[in-house]
Amino acid sequence: MPLDVPTPPISGRTTPSFKDIVRDAVKHYKHEKESEAHQIFRQQAGHNPKGVLPQTVNPDEETVPGILHPGSTGVIYCSDRAMANGFSYTSSHEWANLGQGAPEVGPLPNAPPRPDSIKMPLDTLEYAPTTGVKELREAVAHLYNHTYRQGKASQYTFENVCIVPGGRSGLSRLAAVIGDVYTSYQIPDYTAYDQVLSAFRRLVPVPTALDQKKKYGFDIEQAKRDIANQGIAVILASNPRNPTGQVIKGKELKDLVALSRDGTTVILDEFYSWYIYPENESEFGQSISSAKYIEDVNEDSTIIIDGLTKNWRLPGWRVCWVIGPKNLVTALSQSGSFLDGGANHPMQLAAIPLLDPVHVKQEKLALQKHFKAKRDHILKRLKALHLEVEIPPTSTFYIWLNLERLPAPLNNGLTFFEELLKEKTIVIPGIFFDINPSHRRNLFNSPCHHFVRLSFGPPLEDLDKGIDAIDRVLKKARKSGMQAFGQGYKTEIPDEVLGESAVA
Repeated sequence: MPLDVPTPPISGRTTPSFKDIVRDAVKHYKHEKESEAHQIFRQQAGHNPKGVLPQTVNPDEETVPGILHPGSTGVIYCSDRAMANGFSYTSSHEWANLGQGAPEVGPLPNAPPRPDSIKMPLDTLEYAPTTGVKELREAVAHLYNHTYRQGKASQYTFENVCIVPGGRSGLSRLAAVIGDVYTSYQIPDYTAYDQVLSAFRRLVPVPTALDQKKKYGFDIEQAKRDIANQGIAVILASNPRNPTGQVIKGKELKDLVALSRDGTTVILDEFYSWYIYPENESEFGQSISSAKYIEDVNEDSTIIIDGLTKNWRLPGWRVCWVIGPKNLVTALSQSGSFLDGGANHPMQLAAIPLLDPVHVKQEKLALQKHFKAKRDHILKRLKALHLEVEIPPTSTFYIWLNLERLPAPLNNGLTFFEELLKEKTIVIPGIFFDINPSHRRNLFNSPCHHFVRLSFGPPLEDLDKGIDAIDRVLKKARKSGMQAFGQGYKTEIPDEVLGESAVA
């Protein structure tokens, strides 16, 4: 039966038959123009198709001469929509935020104590260098050498490390120094790549759709063909993979890094490198990085972006880094001087002891065991709702949930998201991971249209609250049919929460 909701009928009510559900489903739309949820999305500033003739400007959207909205990332859009449904940060405890792109930040069993104070010597009140404090750069280099490069002749030094105020800042600095080249990216992938590829016009985006049947694996042979036939100069990818929860490792990762020795720059966003979930107890504590396969740290054009945000569970610190050849770091220093001015000085010094390999080992082990338990719990609960995850995550803290088995309109991510907002639960619609810089594709044709991303980053009680909300939506569908769905969505943010925003 298409609606996999094994809920017994409530006494006194008639459960719709299979024919009723199919009849209701076929009445629903097949194009975004017929969908209320999709029209709300398109009405958001920056979400209309770009580069379509005749090119027009919405006078209500662009009121400042010369200014164009780039479009919001998934988390920002979803936070705004949640606010229209009454979400505020003072009442966030009433909501389940399964859209959260950050891990829980509190204490974990057997993990080191959480930082609770920051020293601020007088000299830290000055600007830090745009490449970062030297001592922190040395600590980053030492950690990577210790973890991934023992016994290798070529070792990282502080000159291979640039400290940046957040991962997006690192991406922006990189984008600013990349020339007029073809840049390859994959679908689905991290939502912020969409804005980076839109804002920095010198990068010519070339998409590759990952194959669901191959578990969204990176196709190294296709990459080689694209380099040879299309002149790809840069490959941009997250690894581990956001949102699918898969990971490029072993020979595949080694072969990908090898491309950087043949004239292609490989940029790998490795923010989830600790979130690896082995089946064997003895394998806990391992992590993934392309640094293991780089032969010469100054010759191989492989660039790594990482930081304290995810692995150390310190998203509010905004201390991250870019690692690559020395010549890259000097370029990033220049772009940082006009883009962001550098990372917070006191927080950089506070980060140094957290990169000690002994501390990292304890933190990594505790994190992996805790998040694996949460992953297993949420997968079990989804299976009980007949929402079994076809490709379970082996990394990150995300579940890429396919809704195709549900009847329309619940089988598309935007409508599913809007219905969950009514239940005080946030997820991220899959279309935000369809990196589509011009926004021209009919959303119903997106390979990500039938998906949502669920995060198991929040604490376990929040996860259960969110799964309970999904259960309520499915029970409502089973009892009442599909006519109640796909309409009646709130669009105005109440005055009491107006002005609040989110970052993740």
